[in-house]
Amino acid sequence: MKKFLLLTLTILSVSFLGSAQTKKPATTKKPEPKHTTVSKPKDTKPKGQRVEISTDFGVMIVRLYDETPLHRDNFIKLVKQGFYDSLMFHRVIKSFMIQGGDPTSKHADSNAMLGAGDIGYKIPAEFNPSLYHKRGALAAARDNNPQQMSSGCQFYIVQGKTYTMQELEQIINSRNMSRKQEILYSCYQSDTVQAAISALQNSGDKELVRQYMEKLQVVADDAYKSKYPNAEKINNDQILTYNQFGGTPHLDGAYTVFGEIEVGWEVLDKIANSPTRPGDRPVEDIRMKMRLIK
Repeated sequence: MKKFLLLTLTILSVSFLGSAQTKKPATTKKPEPKHTTVSKPKDTKPKGQRVEISTDFGVMIVRLYDETPLHRDNFIKLVKQGFYDSLMFHRVIKSFMIQGGDPTSKHADSNAMLGAGDIGYKIPAEFNPSLYHKRGALAAARDNNPQQMSSGCQFYIVQGKTYTMQELEQIINSRNMSRKQEILYSCYQSDTVQAAISALQNSGDKELVRQYMEKLQVVADDAYKSKYPNAEKINNDQILTYNQFGGTPHLDGAYTVFGEIEVGWEVLDKIANSPTRPGDRPVEDIRMKMRLIK
């Protein structure tokens, strides 16, 4: 009977995951430049508080998004307090991101393992499909808490890389499949479902078990659609940005993006390309200082 149940679960999982395929982008041809919407600075100045980040390699200016007020206000508060002054960019990965904001990095020696520093509180996630991990995005780091709440102080800035249309399709499909799998097994592991399956197993009626598992699949599918209503939709502007300008699309929907670089792209690249030691800490310390600007 156990073998039958495991086989049924495997078939259900494959069937459920198979429906996760997203539609292909409308076109795989490279569009003309006039249709792109990359995040390079524009002539008109968007609304939002600016922060100047001075580093050993130069100055970056980031704009904070008003669409993420909890993260915006927390970052502004910490900058006003001088919290980030003399902290390091302690984790640097080329073609991915640069991370800083660990308070223990301020007085750390050259052998210290950094990244676990905390400020004592977390910020509720503020996910927004229109705010994604394009090159230059400012986002909040976090641990593996199930609510995906952000660190109160650690952040990262995306360097990223460009992706082909095929790579982007694979990333989107993989993300949706993982989400569906998580919801399916969450449903299966509930006490109510376990009790029902156990009772059906004891009855010896394989057909009733099969029917119940089909109903469970429908419940999981509905839960997925409710939690991720836009998962199957393709944002063409976002796809084109990742294709032509770059970023880290696999982080979308998992970490809160709350700002972006407007000035200092070359500084971002210099930091991201810095030599590192094991643990991704730069060989030479890269410190920062911040202030609010208009």
